[in-house]
Amino acid sequence: MASPSGSGATTGSSGLQNSGSEEDLQQLMDQRKRKRMISNRESARRSRMRKQKHLDDLSHQVSQLRSENNQIITRINGATQQFLNAEAENSVLRAQAAELYSRLQSLNEIIDFVNASGAAAAAAASAVPFGGVDPYGFGESSDAAFMNESWNNSYMIFNQQPLMASADILHY
Repeated sequence: MASPSGSGATTGSSGLQNSGSEEDLQQLMDQRKRKRMISNRESARRSRMRKQKHLDDLSHQVSQLRSENNQIITRINGATQQFLNAEAENSVLRAQAAELYSRLQSLNEIIDFVNASGAAAAAAASAVPFGGVDPYGFGESSDAAFMNESWNNSYMIFNQQPLMASADILHY
């Protein structure tokens, strides 16, 4: 009987050893589980921080792009305003040039008329008998001489006055 009781003691002690090693194994697994949990938490924290940093970078980039966009819009508006001002000034200058051309044409017609009248008057005066007196009224009378002088004075007045045109006359 001693042997059965001896073997029972061995079985009991090996059962205690198994029980101890299972506890050690369970503690080891719990410890690994805690380490993994801590590692996962740290990884999640780093991931959240990277995500937040990325979001902050994107927000900063958005504000920079909006600022650049506003500056570009301001420059475009300034350039557009300069273009419109130049276009208005060009319109005024075109109107002034057209008016000056029209005046030049009118003055050339007046000069041609005066020259033709002067030549006709000279021809008529040379063709008039009776010592330059025109009994029929075909030569240059004192009224015609006054008229030629008036045209010449008008020519002088036109040349002395500055020519101005405003943008108001272009808007109909």
